[in-house]
This record gives sequence, C-alpha cells and structure tokens, in this order.
Amino acid sequence: MSLSGHIAFVTGASQGIGRTCALRLAKDGAALAVAARNQEKLHELVSEITAAGGQATAFPLDVADEEQIKSVVKAATAQFGKIDILVNNAGITRDQLVMRMKRADWDAVLQTNLTSAYLCVQQVISSMLKQRWGRIINITSVFGQMGQAGQANYAASKAGLIGLTMAIAREVGSRNITCNAVAPGFIETPMTTVLGEEFKQTAVKQIPLGRVGSPDDVAAAVAFLASDEASYITGHVLNVNGGMLMG
Repeated sequence: MSLSGHIAFVTGASQGIGRTCALRLAKDGAALAVAARNQEKLHELVSEITAAGGQATAFPLDVADEEQIKSVVKAATAQFGKIDILVNNAGITRDQLVMRMKRADWDAVLQTNLTSAYLCVQQVISSMLKQRWGRIINITSVFGQMGQAGQANYAASKAGLIGLTMAIAREVGSRNITCNAVAPGFIETPMTTVLGEEFKQTAVKQIPLGRVGSPDDVAAAVAFLASDEASYITGHVLNVNGGMLMG
C-alpha cells in the first residue's frame, strides 16, 4: 500500500493513536505534516520518522483555535505543495454525568473533537479538489456509536464525526475524494491508561477477542483507507473494536 508522493496532515500526532498513525503513514511512503500542542513530543516524532528515512515536519497547533488551524494548514501546504491525506485525530475528554456537566466542558469537547475536524477539512479540501484525489479520515469512537455514561459530550462529538464523514463523502465523491471514519474501541493509549486496571478488566469482558487494542491496530485501518486499495470505499465507518460492537 504505497503512499509515495502523498502528503498527510495528522492532528493530535504527539502521542497515542495519532503518533502511531503518523509513523505508519510515513512507513508506507507519505510525507508527514504532524500537528499537536506538545512541541517536544512532536519533534521527537519527526526525529523518529526522519531517522527511518521518511520526511516530516512538526507544526505546533491547538485545534480549538480556528485561526491556528488556518495558518498551520496554509504553512504546511506552502511547504509540501499540497495536502492530500487528512487524519482528524485530535481529541479530548471532559467526563461528567450530564446533570453536573459544565457548559464549558461540553463546549471544549465539541470544539476540539468535532468543530476542528470540520475546520481542517475546509482548509485542505481545495488542494484535494484541484488534483482530484484525496483521503479524509476521521477518528471517531465506539462510544459515538453506542454511547457511554458520563461522556455525553464525548459521545456526541464522536457521533457528530460520523455524520460529518457521510456528508462530506457525498459532497466530494465525484472528485475522487473519499471520506471515511475509523471507530476504535478500547485502545491502550495515554487517554485510557488513566482509567485504571479495574475499568480495563471490565472492558475486556465485553470484547469477544479478549484483549484491548493497540494504536497499531487503528493505524493499520487508517493506512488502508488512505491507500488506493480503498479507492471504492467512502462514507464508511470502519470498526476497530475487537467485536465490542457489531452490526
């Protein structure tokens, strides 16, 4: 699945799923524009990619800031000449029961997880339309499909990403641009390690494959959807959840 000649822009790339996706896309031949708030971790990622013979540039970015998205995408496009693979991965949680959830925590999660994806798509789409080739991949979640107590904001943002995915797929399909989502289940990342061992064991009991997933499992799905092998797949939600949710 060679991605040679393609330029991928990955948000939330400093750790977890985003970092692993960036490494996998670089391994498959894409040049990477990696964006996140943590500059130190971004530069470590760039060093790892370049040491392996790949090409990557770090772009410090808070996706909750619309002006930063516009300026960073503009800078990345100027440097690489185009962006034709977009991975909207940046995400946060602000968990609380809905009756106690602060409006600020609702707004922060929706802004970071959903609105930023719309803004990133808006900024890269002209480059994709111009060359009549593009891959937009949104990282959603199994909890955007089945809900989760204490995560009304997170679940709503991830469900929204699924709707956004399908709408964009219909808008740009005629220009040879695909838009798909990957819905991870329980994946071992810094975001899930804070949940504790007891929570993890309870989660594993709900997973037919009997284990939590790894970021590599998600990155493999992203790499496939970014490739020409997935050229006839669009508006699709690819579940990477070990069977936690079926159908």
